[in-house]
Amino acid sequence: MAKPFLILQLRPEDITADSEFACFLKYGQLKPEDTCRMRIEKNGIPADMDLDDYSAIIVGGSPFDISTPEDKKSSIQKKIEADFKHMLEKVVSRDFPFLGACSGNGLLGNHLGTPITTKYGEAVGCYSLDITDAGMEDKLLQGFPDKVDVLLGHKEACDSTPSGAVLLMTGSTCPVQMFRVGENVYATQFHPEGDAEEFVLRINTYANYGYFEPNEADTLKKAVCKNPTPHAQEILRRFVACYLN
Repeated sequence: MAKPFLILQLRPEDITADSEFACFLKYGQLKPEDTCRMRIEKNGIPADMDLDDYSAIIVGGSPFDISTPEDKKSSIQKKIEADFKHMLEKVVSRDFPFLGACSGNGLLGNHLGTPITTKYGEAVGCYSLDITDAGMEDKLLQGFPDKVDVLLGHKEACDSTPSGAVLLMTGSTCPVQMFRVGENVYATQFHPEGDAEEFVLRINTYANYGYFEPNEADTLKKAVCKNPTPHAQEILRRFVACYLN
C-alpha cells in the first residue's frame, strides 16, 4: 500500500485551512485517502511523527512570522518553530521529499541559516517570476517558459539563497522565490496551490493581519484575478507525481 503524503497546516481559521487543503488535493491531483492531514497550529508536530510513515511532506502557509521578535512570539509559535527545526534536521539529512510553500519556505530557509526579514516582503497579487538556468533543468520546472505567473503575498522572505541550496526561481522585488536542497527538498515563496478564488478568500480572511491595508482589499482581489497561474500549480502536480508511490 502506498504511503500517504503528510500535509502540515498552520492556519488557525477553519475556512482557510479547509480551503487550502482542498487546493492541495485539487492541484496535486491527490485523493483524501492519499494524504495524512495534520493541523499543527494548536499543538505543534506530534513527537512520535515518523518520516518513514510518509511518501513526502507538504507544508502550507500561516499567519506566523519568523522575523517577529522572540519576546513577541506566542508559545505555540515557538513550539512550532522548534518542532520544525527538529523535523527539518531529519528531512535535510535524509534528503526526504519536502515542499514548503510560503511559511514552509521561511521555516526551511531559517533552518538553513539564511536571514528571514521583511526586506523583500510583497503585496498580495499575481507576479511574473524568472526561472534560473538551474531551474530550467530541475525536474519540477523542465519545459517551462523563462517567466511564469504565480500568486503570492508575504511580509517576510529569505534575504538570500540559503547556503548549499540551488536557486530555481527569482523575482524583481523578492530574489528568492524557489530553491532546492539536495535533490528532493523544495521551498517556494509563492503558493503553488493557490488560485484566484482561494486568494480572494484569503484576502477576506486576512484583511486585518498586516499584509495590506483593509481599504486595499478590492484592488487586491482584482490583482489576483489578473492572470491564471497554471505553471505554479503544475509544480505542485509534478511534486506529487514524483513521490506518490
